[in-house]
Amino acid sequence: MTQTELEPTTTAPAPPAEWQSTACILCSINCGVEVKTEGRRITRVRGDKAHPASTGYTCEKALRLDHYQNARDRLTTPMRRRADGSYEPVDWDTAVTEVAAGLAKVRDEHGGASIFYYGGGGQGNHLGGGYGRSLRAAVGSVYSSNALAQEKTGEFWVDGQLFGRPRCHTTPDMEHAEVAVFLGKNPWQSHGFPRARVILKEIAKDPERALIVIDPRRSETADLADFHLQVRPGTDAWCLGALLKIVIEENLVDAAYLAEHANGLDELTAALNIVDVAQWCAIAGIDEDLVRAVAHRISAAQSVSIFEDLGIQQAVHSTLNSYLEKLLYIVTGNFGIKGGMNIHSRFASLGGGGKGGGDRRTPVGGHRIITGLVPGAAIPEEILTDHPDRFRAMIVESGNPVHSMPDSQRMRDAMAALEFSLVIDVAMTETARCASYVLPAASQFEKWEATFFTLEFPENVFQLRRPIFEPLEGTLPEPEIHKRLVRALGGYTDDDLAPLHAAAALGRDEYATAFLNAIVEQPHLGAHLALVLYETLGPVLGEGNEGAAAVWGLAQTCFLAFPESVARAGFADGNALFDAIFAGPSAVTFSVDEYGITWDRMDTPDGKVNLVIRELLDEFAELPAGGPDADDLFPFVLSAGERRSSTANTILRDPTWMKSDHAGALRMSPGDAAQIGVTDGDGVVVETKRGRAETVVEITDTLRDGHVSLPNGRGLSYPDDDGVDRAHGIAPNELTADDDRDWLALTPHHKTVRARVEALA
Repeated sequence: MTQTELEPTTTAPAPPAEWQSTACILCSINCGVEVKTEGRRITRVRGDKAHPASTGYTCEKALRLDHYQNARDRLTTPMRRRADGSYEPVDWDTAVTEVAAGLAKVRDEHGGASIFYYGGGGQGNHLGGGYGRSLRAAVGSVYSSNALAQEKTGEFWVDGQLFGRPRCHTTPDMEHAEVAVFLGKNPWQSHGFPRARVILKEIAKDPERALIVIDPRRSETADLADFHLQVRPGTDAWCLGALLKIVIEENLVDAAYLAEHANGLDELTAALNIVDVAQWCAIAGIDEDLVRAVAHRISAAQSVSIFEDLGIQQAVHSTLNSYLEKLLYIVTGNFGIKGGMNIHSRFASLGGGGKGGGDRRTPVGGHRIITGLVPGAAIPEEILTDHPDRFRAMIVESGNPVHSMPDSQRMRDAMAALEFSLVIDVAMTETARCASYVLPAASQFEKWEATFFTLEFPENVFQLRRPIFEPLEGTLPEPEIHKRLVRALGGYTDDDLAPLHAAAALGRDEYATAFLNAIVEQPHLGAHLALVLYETLGPVLGEGNEGAAAVWGLAQTCFLAFPESVARAGFADGNALFDAIFAGPSAVTFSVDEYGITWDRMDTPDGKVNLVIRELLDEFAELPAGGPDADDLFPFVLSAGERRSSTANTILRDPTWMKSDHAGALRMSPGDAAQIGVTDGDGVVVETKRGRAETVVEITDTLRDGHVSLPNGRGLSYPDDDGVDRAHGIAPNELTADDDRDWLALTPHHKTVRARVEALA
């Protein structure tokens, strides 16, 4: 996109500024951008052509980054909660002393396992979460979660069953795919891969390629598609089951490929015998001939990439949906090939992941902990109980679970029941308003920062972002916050670090040797690796660059994990990789893969895909013969959190960034609007079993009858011109319930909420 002027922030002319490289932080793709600044304002934004993945591309939302950087609700001092629920400012020394004492008290009385950690990064600030691991270690915290635990853990668990470990995560090769399939995904708005809109247009214009969308809404992506299966909300499992049955029944599978690479085809075939294609298509509300045409187009293609997202991952049968989707690309031979699905490298891991999916369980509910993450929907029940092992304290960092987790009121109740809670963030978020203490962090443009959404294949990129501004007065970068807290908790001493300070002054090789020796000789330092690097290697990187030190350690582990791929990208070792990342203002391609490497990254005993997941085949066999049950009390299906051009990451709390849809309208079909007697702009009441809200209606032919949607990212509190906090739009999770969730991964049913809609009197 061309450079674009933002709204003027001052009437005084400013001297010309050089463009500075950074990245957009509003979705997981983190497109490279260049910015110009005036004082502390970001005044101009354009795509960074030097970025190897986005190559100058950016969407319109990046142009609004100053609304995050200079929001009027930014915190500039630590805040302590009074007995009456109000907050008072305190100085940093007092805050560090009292927060450390509060956490230590809970740890000493109930054990570190009673202190729960949530967050560690939004869409662009994962580096601070790495330093947060040290604070967790200092208080003995062993349970954690973040936003992925209400989105992706079902998919991760399926990866573990099919490919050996959840970290065997697959990614689409959309740029080279003959057929691109989007399932519960609208990349025109939510992206999900680099240069999304450019690639969508390329596929749509190429007569040799095809675009397939499976979505209950006719989205912007569906408007470009060759095939749109507009399923009834909540019936994706029936649609996918019909597709698989057609592929198997009509012998459209790649038999030779499966014989070499997969186990369990006969058992899978038998499980699909329950599918009556005509009946299942009718349940899903889609034309059988169209479904058959889609099955044939997928099977005939030389390569197929499939992208699943929240539309099925936050709907009924979410983990089953992920399983069926992956079976579709595997049985048609589109795993481990160019243009298909492949297991990617990673610069750093966003979670754990033992064999299969891990056997850890939550202490109260006994729920699966997938990739090290406690299910988000289970957090309140792990607190609101008299169970002796309940969570009694909570640390929240760069996260807002009161707003983002299902059932906001129950999450507030849980926060109120804690003995102590700490929030580290840039603003007084909905979660911060429930905390014992709030510590103000520097913004993502005021510190060294990075994201670990390194999910691309065959070339994977990583960007370490330099600070554009000095930290706002009164705020601190997360590494410094964690250092002060860990020091106050006695995590380590100056004497522990003295040998490393000396080695760092001698050079990188000497430091590496001393670092490894220190971890062996002083095992307690192993729990504080990021902070040890921050305090000892950081100073030799130059004043103000200390926050980048942790990336040196990550570069070493990345090279050890993927030596051939990193070498193919041009780096002889971890030091060379770090030097390039640290020196370059834009992103660096850190790994280059060959397509066959996917099979080397498999972690099953025989290197083959396990087609059979018995728990999910049991669920498949029990799908209701007539489809989802109707609900006369709540006849509508509400998608609570549709991504629109007027929505973004909720770190954009200032509502003036939006150019349209300020009310956050409820979208509904013309037929439904006529039935309840409303027209465009009329007021309506939306009610679920958990709550009630009022908004305006927007009538659109993009939705089926019976399906309504509200946007994500609304209902945030923000001060008006008079300093009075006001909520703008409906907070979707005031309407969702934490017990409406997947039976296996506990991912919530945000996209299939039963609701009632009536005209507002």
